Amino acid sequence: MVRMRFAFVFLLCPFAAAQTWSLQTSSVTASLRGAAALSATVAWASGTGGTWLRTEDGGATWISGKVPGAETLDFRDLYAVDARTAFLMSIGSGPQSRIYKTADAGLHWQLLFTNPDAQGFFDAIAFWDPTHAILVGDPVEGRMTVFTTGDGGIHWTRRQTPPALAGEGAFAASGTCLITRGASEAWFATGGKGAARVFHTTDGGRSFTVAPTPIRADAASAGIFSLDFSDALHGIAVGGDYSQPEASAHNLALTADGGHTWTEPSGTPPAGFRSAVLYLPDAHLWIATGTSGSDISTDGGRTWRTFDRGNFNALAFASRDAGWAVGPKGRIAAIHWPTP
Repeated sequence: MVRMRFAFVFLLCPFAAAQTWSLQTSSVTASLRGAAALSATVAWASGTGGTWLRTEDGGATWISGKVPGAETLDFRDLYAVDARTAFLMSIGSGPQSRIYKTADAGLHWQLLFTNPDAQGFFDAIAFWDPTHAILVGDPVEGRMTVFTTGDGGIHWTRRQTPPALAGEGAFAASGTCLITRGASEAWFATGGKGAARVFHTTDGGRSFTVAPTPIRADAASAGIFSLDFSDALHGIAVGGDYSQPEASAHNLALTADGGHTWTEPSGTPPAGFRSAVLYLPDAHLWIATGTSGSDISTDGGRTWRTFDRGNFNALAFASRDAGWAVGPKGRIAAIHWPTP
């Protein structure tokens, strides 16, 4: 839902502070929350009304379509293998939560998986590789729902998780409340009144540990919305309360031990509710975005500088120079860095 040295940070700060989002024409009005970037030219996006989008020219043109039979669904998350192959995850109660796949650039879509739980609700999907993936949903019978696949989504196995807290769930806001690392490690984050926790598996979902965080959990609309790691130990979780987009109190937590413990830094947090955070390894910096703006950090997440006030929901980067943000009413923007 990092290891910079001071001399390098000094050089990066003026450069990082001047980046901007450059709006592109999507030609759709869907609310977009799914995003995947593969290169400087190829990216995918998805959203409401069964909508998917793809570009192969860096966003100069976006090709869009609707998945047949899914025109009323909201595709909140996606995973792209290449310009032709992608997976979409829809949300909704019970059978409205589904997984689709295309292998021909969106000409045809195959329904791979439908939520088997009448009271279930998918929140995010993440892949270790094109055949191994993990899927997270809201609690069913008192436990967060987790499924894994080892054959590209043809078959799914239900996994056991620790008991959920009362009111606990995950936020399907950006597709990044769940992330994977390596061949079998994953983290997912939760929220809800009284719950803002991070679940962690190192064995492909067979077992989980869970840790509390200091991120606010004082309402059903509050908690962790996104997390990412710069290496096996250092990670950042962001969130807040989506009903209070300008509120920045307790919207950030850091870990330096792989997610076993989380702390709130004493620096300047992102300037409001944030639904997505990403680490850019080739730039050694972090970007966060949400409904009230976007921020950047060059010191491992301790302090943040706001660089845009636009409304975005999700982020996707293939590299420093190949990144997009997506948002409501078909908003898509590419990252633009100043000339050094």
